Amino acid sequence: MFNSHHFFKERFSAHLKETSRYLRYIFNGHIAIAMLFFISALAVYYQKWLQEIPDDFPAAWVISIVFGLIASYSPVRTLLKEPDLVFLIPAEQKMKAYFRNAIAYSFTIQLYLVFLAAAALDPLYTTVFANRAGVVYLITIALLLVFKFANLIANWWMLKVRERDSRLIDTVVRTVLNIAVFYFFISGSMLLAGITTLLFAIVFLYDYQIASKRPGLLWDLLVEKDQSRMQAFYRLANMFADVPHLKSRVKKRHWLVRIVSIVPFTRTATYDYLYRITLIRSGDYLGMYVRLVVIGGVLIYVIPPLWLKIIFALLFLYLSSFQMMTLYQHHRTILWLDLYPVSLQIRQQSLLKLLLQLSIVQVILFTAVFIVMDIYIGAMITFAGGIIFSWLFVDGYVKRKLT
Repeated sequence: MFNSHHFFKERFSAHLKETSRYLRYIFNGHIAIAMLFFISALAVYYQKWLQEIPDDFPAAWVISIVFGLIASYSPVRTLLKEPDLVFLIPAEQKMKAYFRNAIAYSFTIQLYLVFLAAAALDPLYTTVFANRAGVVYLITIALLLVFKFANLIANWWMLKVRERDSRLIDTVVRTVLNIAVFYFFISGSMLLAGITTLLFAIVFLYDYQIASKRPGLLWDLLVEKDQSRMQAFYRLANMFADVPHLKSRVKKRHWLVRIVSIVPFTRTATYDYLYRITLIRSGDYLGMYVRLVVIGGVLIYVIPPLWLKIIFALLFLYLSSFQMMTLYQHHRTILWLDLYPVSLQIRQQSLLKLLLQLSIVQVILFTAVFIVMDIYIGAMITFAGGIIFSWLFVDGYVKRKLT
C-alpha cells in the first residue's frame, strides 16, 4: 500500500544527501576564508556606524522592509521530479501527508533567514529604539515567524492558480501589507498595525477561497517551480564542482557577441573565441561577473576606511577570478572538442589569457571608483596591487590547477 509519509522521507533523504555533497564543495577553504573576512569587516564597520548613526536615519523602514520581504519570500519546496507527473498523479488523494511534510520542511529550511536577519538588525533596533528593546524585539521576531508561516500557506494555496499574473498580484499585495504591518508595529502605531493585519487576514482568506474552488493540484507547475529552484542551486554548485544535473541556459546577446568575438582566424585562437562566446552567452558567468564587480564597487564606495576599501577590491578581484575558473570545465561533456587539432597547452593558455583580461577590466573599474571619490592614493595602490595580484593568481594558482 502506498504511504506518502514514508515516500516523503525517502525523497527528503535523497535530496539531503545530494545537496550536502555539493555544499561541501561550495563552502570549501577558499570561500570560507573569504566569507569570514567579509563578515568580520562588515561587523566592524557596522559597529562603528551605529556609534555615529544619524538621528533621522529611517531605521523603522529598514527593519520593516527586511522583515516584510523575508516574510513574503516563502516558497514551498515539494521535492517533486518530472517522472512524478506520470506516476504520482493517480495517487493524488493519498499525497496529503506528503505535502504536509513538504510545507513543514519548507518552513523549517527558511528559518535561517529569520534568524540571520534578526541577529543582524538587533543592534540597529537596540540603538534606535533603546526604550523598546528586549521583549518588544522578541515579540517582533515572533510576529515575523507567524507572518512567514501565513505567507507560506498562502503561497501553497496560490499554486493551485495557473494564471501567473494573479499569483504575482497576490504576492505584491501581501508583500506591501507585510512591510506595512512591521513598520506600524515597530513605530508603535498599534492601531494601524492592527488594521493592516486585518487587511492581510482578508487577503489570506481570499487566497483560501480561491484554492478551495480549485481542489486539484497543478502538478506541472509544482514540478516546474521545484526544478527551477534546484537548477538555481546546481548553477551555484557548478561554480565549485562538476554538476551533471545542470541544464545549461544559452542567451543570444548578439551585440555583445559581436564585440568580444573579434579574434584572429588562426588555430591558436580557437579557444579564445570559444571561451569568449561561452562567457557571454552562458546564463551563469557574465551575470555573476557583473554582480561581483557591482557589489565590490558599491562596497568600495560606501565603506570609509581606505585600507578596507583596498582589501575589498582585492577580495572581489579574487572571488571573480576564482569563479571564472569553471569556464575550463564548461564544455567537458562535448566530445567534439577533442577532434580540434589544438593542443591542450593552447587551450589552457586561452583560459589564462581570458581570466587575466577580465581581472584587468575589474581592476580598472575599481580604480575608477577611487578616482570618482578623489582618493588618488587608493586608486594607485588598487591599480598596482590589483595588476600584481591578478598576474600572480592567474599565472600561479590557476595555472597549477589546470595542469
